[in-house]
Amino acid sequence: MSGTVALVTGGSRGIGRAIARVLGETRATVYVTGRTVAKEIPPEPGTIEHVARDVDRLGGHGIPVRCDHDRPEEIGALFSRIAAEAGRLDLLVNNVHSGMPDLVGGVGRPFWEIDPAVWDRMNGPGLRGHYIAAVHAARLMVPQGSGLIVNVSSFCALGYLLSVPYGVGKAALDRMSADLAHELRAKRVAVVSVWPGLVRTEVTDPAFREMAPRYRRILDAYGETSSRTGRAIVALLSDPKVLRHSGRALIVAEVMRDYGVFEDDGRYPPSPRSLTTLAHALLPDRFRPVAAWIPPARIPRFVVARVLTRFSDHLRERGGFK
Repeated sequence: MSGTVALVTGGSRGIGRAIARVLGETRATVYVTGRTVAKEIPPEPGTIEHVARDVDRLGGHGIPVRCDHDRPEEIGALFSRIAAEAGRLDLLVNNVHSGMPDLVGGVGRPFWEIDPAVWDRMNGPGLRGHYIAAVHAARLMVPQGSGLIVNVSSFCALGYLLSVPYGVGKAALDRMSADLAHELRAKRVAVVSVWPGLVRTEVTDPAFREMAPRYRRILDAYGETSSRTGRAIVALLSDPKVLRHSGRALIVAEVMRDYGVFEDDGRYPPSPRSLTTLAHALLPDRFRPVAAWIPPARIPRFVVARVLTRFSDHLRERGGFK
């Protein structure tokens, strides 16, 4: 995809960093935004400059831009720069989200025991900021008659999972994807939400290590590398018929399978809603071999919603993962 111009928001770490790196492998020009900037040379890990250098090393062209996505004027300046330097935008990945520490720290606590400011920390950059970025992206994509906007969402859009602000924000993000797609379809610009599974990142790993063994078993079954989301996005961006998906919420592992994209070990990633994955999560270790005989049929999404809610209730009743 040499010549492709992409923007990955919140790209200094976690899923955003992995998406930028995967795009670098395709030789794309990747604008990487975040608030964490380098203080040393060479730039230290966890900064936008470090990720941009990774993009360069992998064959692309990384451009770090400091941007606070809770400030509309900084978002506007970012897109003005892209327009001036690149003259186009082929991909916007709305990934920035500043509420993950609040989400991890609030597991097992009801909303009335949590600081209401958590709502703004999650849904300022992670919902309002996404909408403002989409507005500016559309102003570049509509005249060129092409483009893809990807909103990184979550399974919690289906039903209650861990936190009221997080779930409401992601459900709203999926609705935003659908409504943006409705207005942009005639302009040949596609919009989708993508749902990763339980992604292992530098933020979530410390919490995962403190889990009780029965919860770590669930993580082993549903955990996934951060690069999966990047590979799914590249597959969508490479599809000349991507408009057929516009407005939908897509499960990352299922996108990879549908497009024939393998993991590093040469296998397809299992769908988080397959019966096989569920069996691996729930069966005790001594019964794990039985999971191999269970067909990989996909559980309907309305069933997944009930499972998520029941799981969250279980956590709250027991005070969290520990």
